[in-house]
Amino acid sequence: MHVTKRPVCLGRLVALSALFAAFPVFAQSSSTPAAVASTAPEVTDDGWRFSLGVGVFATPKYQGASSTRFQPAPLVSVGYGRFFVGSVADANVPLGLGAYLYRDSHFRVGVALSYDLVKPRKASDDDHLRGLSDIDSTAHATLFASYNIDWLSVVGAVSQDVAGKHEGTTASLDLLGKYSPVNQLTLTAGPGVTWGSSQYNQTFFGVNAEDSARSGLPTYSPGSGIAAVRLTAGASYALNKHWNLGARIVASRLPGAVGNSPIVEKKTQMTYGAFANYSF
Repeated sequence: MHVTKRPVCLGRLVALSALFAAFPVFAQSSSTPAAVASTAPEVTDDGWRFSLGVGVFATPKYQGASSTRFQPAPLVSVGYGRFFVGSVADANVPLGLGAYLYRDSHFRVGVALSYDLVKPRKASDDDHLRGLSDIDSTAHATLFASYNIDWLSVVGAVSQDVAGKHEGTTASLDLLGKYSPVNQLTLTAGPGVTWGSSQYNQTFFGVNAEDSARSGLPTYSPGSGIAAVRLTAGASYALNKHWNLGARIVASRLPGAVGNSPIVEKKTQMTYGAFANYSF
């Protein structure tokens, strides 16, 4: 595996927080069930909520890359009542703003608006992308829902490009089983899947005639379908009611027509890292 290290801009650091925006940590309380939280604070309180943290992550340089990039990233979230700004765990949104439409001790439904602070892919990211068009930053509208009980978390989201940058629609679903061998430690593991519209898959995995002529890659149109299947495993440790430490690894597979794209160098994608956050 080829690993690169390079200076990065603030926008890319914030964007990388997506890796752990959805990482579940668990509120440990003798009077309440262990409810799924996140690097963001609990949303059952109608007052102010803050969470600050930092992580170090290893991610593929682009979807389908054979090389990996190590980078730090901030984890920030602020909420008041049903409203929030920052990392949105239930929607896998690294930096957005929105509101919970419904929430109780187990079930949450909400909407979020987010924007890519850096381009999702640039031709300069990797030699294999030379001659391909950059994928521009865009705005996303997301509808999300989550259901959490002691031993299981289910998270689903539908996201739409609302700025006309040809990133289409995605729908994701993740199931995580939860187990606490000791009071402060929670282990999680489970499968997930992401579906991409024909526009999304074409933008990230397709090659049009112009890009083919510049890059030498054959033209390719994957169509709509499953864009990724994954297995996630993680652990979080509550030092106290404010501090949490965590680690996570995600093994993703680019299946079918998406995985057969000439842009894809490696169908199995590994993402992993660790973080610490303080919530109050």
